[in-house]
Amino acid sequence: MEEELLIIQKNNTWTLVDRPEGRKVIRVKWIYRTKLNADNSINKHKARLVVKGYAQIFGVDYSDTFTLVARLDTIRLLLAISAQKGWKVFQLDVKSAFLNEVLQEEIYVEQPDGFVIQGAKDKVYLLQKALYGLKQAPRAWYSRIDEHLLNLGFVKSLSEATLYVKLKDNDVLIVSLYVDDILVTGSNELLVEEFKQEMMNVFEMTDLGLMTYFLGMEVKQSQNEVFICQKKYAKEISKKFQMKECKATSTPMNQKEKLSKNDGADKVDEGYFRSMIGCLIYLTTTRPDILFVVSLLSCFMHGASELH
Repeated sequence: MEEELLIIQKNNTWTLVDRPEGRKVIRVKWIYRTKLNADNSINKHKARLVVKGYAQIFGVDYSDTFTLVARLDTIRLLLAISAQKGWKVFQLDVKSAFLNEVLQEEIYVEQPDGFVIQGAKDKVYLLQKALYGLKQAPRAWYSRIDEHLLNLGFVKSLSEATLYVKLKDNDVLIVSLYVDDILVTGSNELLVEEFKQEMMNVFEMTDLGLMTYFLGMEVKQSQNEVFICQKKYAKEISKKFQMKECKATSTPMNQKEKLSKNDGADKVDEGYFRSMIGCLIYLTTTRPDILFVVSLLSCFMHGASELH
C-alpha cells in the first residue's frame, strides 16, 4: 500500500485541497490481489487504490471512455511471426498504468483509509491524473502511451489500435499493448533492449523478461518455435464446473449429433450455461479442436437444456 501511494505521489497524481462546496467527492478503496505464476507459485502481492467510479455521472464527471485491449488473434499472430523469424517476445508490466495522463475533468476524491493526513482530516484530493476505477482512466492512459510511441517513430496499425511497428534500417520492432502489459519483439535484440530501457526511463515499469505467462496462456519459447497452452486455465474451469472426474474423450461431439432448442430435455440454469460456454470460448485460444462444438453450443445460450 505504501509502494502504491509512493508511485501516486511520484507521478503528481493529486493535490490536497479544502473540501469544495457543492461538488461531489468520490470515495476510494483498496483492492488486494496475489499474482500467481503458471505453476501457482506467488509472483507478487499487489495493493491497488481504486476510485469508486460507479458513483460518477455521465456528462458531469466524464464523457468518453475507452478500454485498451489487444485481440487474442493479434497475440497469436505475434507469436507465429516470432516463431517463424526466430525472434524472442519480451514482456513489460506498467506499474499503475492509469497514473500517467492528465485529466481533463475536475475530480475530487476522499483520502484513502489508513493514510488520512493528521490535522487535515477534512481535506480531499483534487486529481491531476487518472486513477484506477475512473471511467475515463483507460482513455487517459491510452492517449499517453499512444502519443509516446508515435513520437518514438512507431506506426500504428490501421486494423488494430494496440499494435505498433517501427522500421529502422533493415530492422523491425513490433509492440503490442494490453492495458498495462506491453509485448515487444523484433529482428534486433539490441533494439529491443534499447526500447525497454527507454520505456522504463519514462514510465514506472517492470521488465518481466521473456514472455512466459500471459492472460492465462503459458508460453514456452525456444529456437524457431513457440509452444502455448492453457493447462492451468483448463484445470481451473474443469474444477469450477465440477468436471474434474469426468471421463475423457477424443471427440468432443458425436459426428451425427442433431441439437435443437426444443429437444424435450429439462432446462438448465442459463447463467451457469453461459458461464461455461464463455470459459470454453476463451479456451479455444489454444484449443482450436473444440472450436466447432463450442460455437454450436453457443447458439443455445437462451433455453439451454440438459442435453446441451
